[in-house]
Amino acid sequence: MNLQRRLTLYLFGLIIGGGVAYWYYGDRLTGGAWLPENKVKQRLGSTLLKAAPQAQVQLQAWPADLEQVRKAIPTATVSFGQSVRTPDSIYYALDGTVAGKAARLVVVGLRDFDRDSTATLWELKAR
Repeated sequence: MNLQRRLTLYLFGLIIGGGVAYWYYGDRLTGGAWLPENKVKQRLGSTLLKAAPQAQVQLQAWPADLEQVRKAIPTATVSFGQSVRTPDSIYYALDGTVAGKAARLVVVGLRDFDRDSTATLWELKAR
């Protein structure tokens, strides 16, 4: 079998395999939900249930509520360079828009999901 025939068969199989994978996986294949930033936003958006006392004061001064913050998370950008890891928690820094104003959100979640899977709004400040 010559090289041209091998390349033709390889490309034919690659096209068929790609088509089957796209048909089977659909939007999950191209949606990017498996990327680290999207996984963090998905986790924080679904587990953000409370605010720390200082964040509650900042929310009242903003004025906004926790539901508006939760809705802002999918469009926010996670700043992994500004995020801080401690032995038991991770403080994620997100840049987004809350109630029409640019904001820096700091959301904390425990590293051990078995102990507590909820996330807490730690800080809300203007950007």
